Order: sequence, then C-alpha cells, then structure tokens
Amino acid sequence: MQFPKKVKFRKWHTGRKNSKKLATAVETRGTTVAFGSYGIKATEYARLTSNEIEAARKVMARYATKSGKVWVRVFPDRPFTQKPPEVKLGKGKGDPVGFVCPVKAGRVIFEIDGVDQKIAEEALRKAGTKLSVKTKIVSR
Repeated sequence: MQFPKKVKFRKWHTGRKNSKKLATAVETRGTTVAFGSYGIKATEYARLTSNEIEAARKVMARYATKSGKVWVRVFPDRPFTQKPPEVKLGKGKGDPVGFVCPVKAGRVIFEIDGVDQKIAEEALRKAGTKLSVKTKIVSR
C-alpha cells in the first residue's frame, strides 16, 4: 500500500462537493501514455484509495510476469478521516484512516509495457475492475 513518508498536515479540509463542477473537471497533466505502450485512463472524477491502487497494481504485475513492466502514474497523498460508528455529532473531526488520490477525467492511472497487446489489454481490463472510476484502455 502506498502512503506518504511524512505529511505537513495530519488532516485536510474536505474540499468542494459540487458534483456538477467535478463531473466536468478535466485533467491537464498526465493525459498521455508516456512510459509504456498501453495505459488505462480515467473517464470521470473519483478519489482512488491506496487499497484500490494497490489491488489494481498487483493484478497488472501478475500479468506482466518477468518480461513486462508496470508504471503507477498516481500517488495517494491526500488523507481522509472517519469517525467511529454510532458516535454522536460534535466532538471534533475523526481520526485519519487512509490516503486517497483525486483523479479527474483524462488522467492516465497505469501503464504497462513488455508484453503483447492481448495480455496488456486483459491486464488493464482486470485492473480497471478494481478501481472505483470508469476507465478506458489507451495505447501510444
């Protein structure tokens, strides 16, 4: 599981919740396949948890075998908090639980190289099922 070694602030503000703006938000960085031959690209906004990213990476690594290489193009550096169940309102913000990575539409999440096209597409398809965002497979 990925998480930052050190953070400046333990808890972040929640951020904007306007779903109309988030739905139309488009990524400007990391939108092309840069390292590998095939990649998986987000088609909508979502917050990927470190568990999701790790599960997808493991699936791809299994398909890549020894000849292939996998690149993870996102990093979960945003902490999120959660209050315990059945706690009354008030009494402050919850404790940090994990880290997420906000991903806008158009962002390349994973890349793979060193394997033939069929294997790469199957690996990317299986990795996409582990993520909580709609994705599409792209190639160089």
